[in-house]
Amino acid sequence: MNHKEKLKNIYSLSFSIADIKDIPQQYLEYILLIGEQAYKQKGVYTVLVSLLTHKSLFPQQDIRKHQSSMPGGFSGRTIDTLYITPTLKELGLPSMAESGWLTRSLEQPYPYNLDYQGKISNKAVKKAFLNIIDYVESRPEQADNVLRLILNKVIEVQAKNIVNVAQLVNPDTLNILSIVSCLEEHFFTKYKVRGGSKLPVLAIYTTYKSLLAEVKRYENCTLAPLGSHTSSDLTSRSSGDIEVFDEQGQICEAIEVKLDREIDLTIVRIAYEKIIRFNPKRYYILSCKDIKASEINEINNIISQVREEHGCQIIINGVIPTIQYYLRLISLENFVTNYSNLVSVDTELQPIHKIKWNELIEKLGVG
Repeated sequence: MNHKEKLKNIYSLSFSIADIKDIPQQYLEYILLIGEQAYKQKGVYTVLVSLLTHKSLFPQQDIRKHQSSMPGGFSGRTIDTLYITPTLKELGLPSMAESGWLTRSLEQPYPYNLDYQGKISNKAVKKAFLNIIDYVESRPEQADNVLRLILNKVIEVQAKNIVNVAQLVNPDTLNILSIVSCLEEHFFTKYKVRGGSKLPVLAIYTTYKSLLAEVKRYENCTLAPLGSHTSSDLTSRSSGDIEVFDEQGQICEAIEVKLDREIDLTIVRIAYEKIIRFNPKRYYILSCKDIKASEINEINNIISQVREEHGCQIIINGVIPTIQYYLRLISLENFVTNYSNLVSVDTELQPIHKIKWNELIEKLGVG
């Protein structure tokens, strides 16, 4: 049994945990904390899933020694990249874009001993992470059970986050202005929880989904799966929040979406770096705020330089004006339905974001 098969087997046993006994309360609390924080601390969670899966397969391996350069160590990152992260995605569980070991605080070349100095931001999560590893090292036969408990908690968190979004009843009453008004309220409501910055990304992604299906310019193009909106621009393995590929499989358009940040030189320079790396034909930077006034001239200079040197057109615009323009070209019913579906299933959103969209569907008078 390889790591993928082992993880899938453990996951299948994680829906019921009634048979798991003899784990001390202290460690049970650590385990439940990791499960509760899985979506917010994906790096820690992914690395721990990788280590526990490996411990289950190879009980004699000291999983604290997570790099092959360590005496008696092994390459946890390789196992994660090849088996764990792809399997987590397949199972619909929280995961990193590529590997938990790309998180700087976790890739330090030191064993995961209790005194590990990596700067994991959440101190309670760091303590839980290191103590779970320490516990499993002394009780390797509990590796499966510990991982089952973590995954069971993740399954529970996922179930709580599911909010069925109302579907359209009378789509003939839809109009562009009412849809845009509802989107603005959805984006700009003060939720006091994380995740709201993903909403304009979902709306633009929905727009492109319709464009590819309905507009001839995008015939034979494909849309990359929507990734996490929480990874850093500097460490992201994609050219933007949204990517469109032409029929040859080359990136033709990349779209970066910002909710509450001005377009400044930093954003444009990061875009420039990604243009050099990925070579799209167009690069859209869309924000719900304006261009930083004091930097407009320098930004325009970079746009001209990129066009001359790389043939790529950088287009800066507002999120709402962009959506409003494209709604003239696509089915309004399909847009609202697809946006509702994305909001319903997105795991980075909080229930309050989904409940709010339900309210707005009713406000449209069609739900």
